[in-house]
Amino acid sequence: MELLRFLYHTMPGRLILKPLTAPIVSNISGRLLDHPLSKVFIPAFIRKYNIDMKEFEDISYESFNEFFCRRIRPEFRPIERDPLTLISPCDGFLSVYPISNDLVVPVKGCEYSISSLLRSPSIAKRYEGGLCMVFRLCVNNYHRYCFPDGGKVSSLRHIPGLFHTVRPVALEAFPVFTENSREYCLLKTESFGTLLLMEVGAMLVGRICNHKVEGEVLRGAEKGYFQYGGSTVIVLVQKDRLRLFDSFKDALEEPVLMGVGLGRAIKEN
Repeated sequence: MELLRFLYHTMPGRLILKPLTAPIVSNISGRLLDHPLSKVFIPAFIRKYNIDMKEFEDISYESFNEFFCRRIRPEFRPIERDPLTLISPCDGFLSVYPISNDLVVPVKGCEYSISSLLRSPSIAKRYEGGLCMVFRLCVNNYHRYCFPDGGKVSSLRHIPGLFHTVRPVALEAFPVFTENSREYCLLKTESFGTLLLMEVGAMLVGRICNHKVEGEVLRGAEKGYFQYGGSTVIVLVQKDRLRLFDSFKDALEEPVLMGVGLGRAIKEN
């Protein structure tokens, strides 16, 4: 944490930071962790983060990246099946922010606009008055993510960018989500209107690995996975379409697991 504060909050640190956030650094890191020799890092990672491997598929991993995006056994991430309940798309730490005048204010007043996040004022306008749900994944979280409801999904849009860390210390200094590499699609649902689903890469995450899916998808179906590092999933909800459960209404770094219910649909009159 002290190293990140030095990098993001001092002039010498920012000079060092610039090359570290370049896509080439994350690409090189990703290639190294794809190599079979990277398997040597797996036992130490399991010990450091106290990972219970009994929760995951019993297979032999050919690289660290293959281990990092390991699949969990379905019984350890049950999916809430109530069609009027929106589920968490991933494991992580959830923060919820209202969208007002195209702005979101995430941490200590560092605001960013939905228009700049999406690079589309017309799409951003759909979410005015709605909710921005930010799920921050740490390196020890499960790094696969799913569709939070069933519906019809649009084609994916990729926005190239940098690879800042997504930890709060960086959000205090930079509008990270509008600078980092990211991808998003729209999901037209029956109960929640049109959801916007976005994945944001982070420092040392060279690849956001979304599956090629168009047309109808099922709630809880796997959407994709991140390779090594921290990362973020963002869900935008339109105005008056979701009533969050009390425990998530003012969530700020609230731990959640993939598949748990977050709130109920607000029925249209």
